[in-house]
Amino acid sequence: MQSRHLRVAAALVGAATMAATAPPVRAQQPAAGTTAYVGARVIFGDERPPLENATVVVRGGRFVQVGPAREVQVPAGAARVDLTGKTVMPTLVDTHVHLNLVRSQLIQDRQANAYWGIGAVTSLGSDDIDLVLQVRGETHPHAAQLLTAGRGITMPEPERPASKLLYQIRSVDEGRQAVRQLAARRADIVKIWVDDRNGTVQKMPPEVYRAIIDEAHHHGLKVVAHIVELADAKALVRAGLDGFAHGVRDRDVDDEFITLLKEHPHVILIANLPSRGAKLDVSWLRDHVPADELAKLQAATADRTEAQRRSFDIQARNLARLAKEGVTIAVGIDFNVVYDMHVEMEDMVAAGMTPAQVVIAATRNGAQLLGLVRESGSVEVGKHADFVVLDANPLDDITNTRRISGVYLKGVAVDRAGLLAQWKKAGTLCGDCDKRR
Repeated sequence: MQSRHLRVAAALVGAATMAATAPPVRAQQPAAGTTAYVGARVIFGDERPPLENATVVVRGGRFVQVGPAREVQVPAGAARVDLTGKTVMPTLVDTHVHLNLVRSQLIQDRQANAYWGIGAVTSLGSDDIDLVLQVRGETHPHAAQLLTAGRGITMPEPERPASKLLYQIRSVDEGRQAVRQLAARRADIVKIWVDDRNGTVQKMPPEVYRAIIDEAHHHGLKVVAHIVELADAKALVRAGLDGFAHGVRDRDVDDEFITLLKEHPHVILIANLPSRGAKLDVSWLRDHVPADELAKLQAATADRTEAQRRSFDIQARNLARLAKEGVTIAVGIDFNVVYDMHVEMEDMVAAGMTPAQVVIAATRNGAQLLGLVRESGSVEVGKHADFVVLDANPLDDITNTRRISGVYLKGVAVDRAGLLAQWKKAGTLCGDCDKRR
């Protein structure tokens, strides 16, 4: 794992028991009737240019009309919401995070994601699969869709010899059996750790990960890999891998890797950049975090080290080149700091991607990796009405994704004010999302 927030991990101390006893926000209302959202700029979440002065009609939790105001006939009796001056875009998709392992906190994680405009979030391995599958199947108000890789697959880890959060395998047969168990439990994706974790774990042999990939595809599951080295990345692409949980981190990618990815266009990279900071600017959180806690968080940030600088520079160059070459990029944040999705997007622009490319990476491409693209990931007739209303255009400045006016999941407004009041009363930051494990 890696995160730009390792240096602020202790800055805010959540109160999980307080949060668990806080009064619930009011329940969602069913998506009944028809609502027309008029006057906004629409960013579709794909390669289409934005549409100015659009009308978006939602009925039954889905988009039923999206077009220029002059062309859309609003049904008689439909409610109207004036969004003049606002921007509408799809909800974000976080393809890589490790969520809490306590039930009440896991539910809060889902709500915190929705609060920050994230419509779907994937716990990418190291899960208490029974807990996650239980919470995944429940309906909670104002909560993002939850997906899981369940127990990730790794070679034996001496520090966790009996971990119930991982399949620690030693052979091809054990790898295939782990996949069969994940498929039987209806996991959404398979996660494997291939690298040696700085020499602490045996690297996964090619014959093992080839068998895992083959077995997963037999069960209709995609496989994403935790890697560091370019050599492993190349071998995994040749083996049929579907995605990378991190980019190449040991060196600059070369022409051979680019050619491999072009020959395997289904492969998706979750950028997952490390810190680029000097000190992390958290002032934009002032409306979401009590002033005293914000001061602690700011004081706990630190200048990045030379090693961090080199790590970011390598990964930034690689990301910029892969994006320029047309490789499909998605967004994930790894550690459970929900607002970090917006920081990651800013870092991706700093690395060399355009705001438009980053928006697509954070919406349509994430949905594509997770198999959600038929139902979500873009503002499109027939899809779920999962969208964010922004006060400013993120194509002008990607940090405008933080200026959230409203979030809608299947046409229902997320009660952001109610959630924030609950968390502030409990003394937590966005539902205890600052906690680590």
